[in-house]
Amino acid sequence: MSTVHQPDLKDRPARLAVGVVGAGRVGPALAASLQLAGHRPVAVSGVSDASRRRAGAMLPGVPLVSPAEVLQRADLVLLTVPDDALPGLVAGLAETGAVRPGQLLVHTSGRYGTRVLDPALRAGALPLALHPAMTFTGTPVDVQRLAGCSFGVTAPGELRLAAEALVVEMGGEPEWISEENRPLYHAALALGANHLVTLVAQSMELLRTAGVTAPDRMLGPLLGAALDNALRSGDAALTGPVARGDAGTVAAHVTELRRHAPQTVASYLAMARATADRALAHGLLKPELAEDLLGVLADGDDGPSGTDGIDGTEGNDR
Repeated sequence: MSTVHQPDLKDRPARLAVGVVGAGRVGPALAASLQLAGHRPVAVSGVSDASRRRAGAMLPGVPLVSPAEVLQRADLVLLTVPDDALPGLVAGLAETGAVRPGQLLVHTSGRYGTRVLDPALRAGALPLALHPAMTFTGTPVDVQRLAGCSFGVTAPGELRLAAEALVVEMGGEPEWISEENRPLYHAALALGANHLVTLVAQSMELLRTAGVTAPDRMLGPLLGAALDNALRSGDAALTGPVARGDAGTVAAHVTELRRHAPQTVASYLAMARATADRALAHGLLKPELAEDLLGVLADGDDGPSGTDGIDGTEGNDR
């Protein structure tokens, strides 16, 4: 089937009519970046008032139409809907005959490769999975952030050049991800980016409780340096009381968190255990200090605990 589609791709004009199905934060930004590269946004679909306003701001003058009409008008269709909605959307478009042979159908889900587009492939579409490894705001700043952004790309062999060209035109860098590795790839990004936001938000709340008037200004240089060190050095960048094996300090942290912000205890303990494991594995945490530290973290699940009288054997029961 792929050899039948290849001539369609070669005969395609250099500039494409672009449509967006799902005017969330991602789709309008990608369409706007393709517009800067000379392509022509022709249609967008959106359900909520917020998505319609976003489309109007990011893609002024582009008509808001139904998903089926987006596919009717566009050579390149961006399917930028939530992951769980994608399979049903693709199946529905294919079943209703909305998909046209030779049409480039691109989804931006990190979780899926091109297999989720199989119903559209059977209808003659050309499937691409282009996931920007970037967080989006739904504002024009997103277009600027795409410069140098990595894209997780999955594509059939004969479409690799087309996928690469589209990513480069959006200012990005293609990173090839196999179909079977897409869920792991996406989990890695979620672990780093999504959980980072949660950790930073919790830290800011705790600083406000401690009387800090500008927690963002305090955390900015610290977290910026920590991120830079981590990207450069990996586990060797670990610092702080867990990496040092300061069990007494960690116990004091847990006590204070239980008193002032009990909702943060579980995440503190989980991240402290993960940090201790990595510090121990990389020789940063001395084994003789790890025993007491892990005992504190085990006791932390059951309630406030000091360091006196800790049974070190509990440290391995995690």
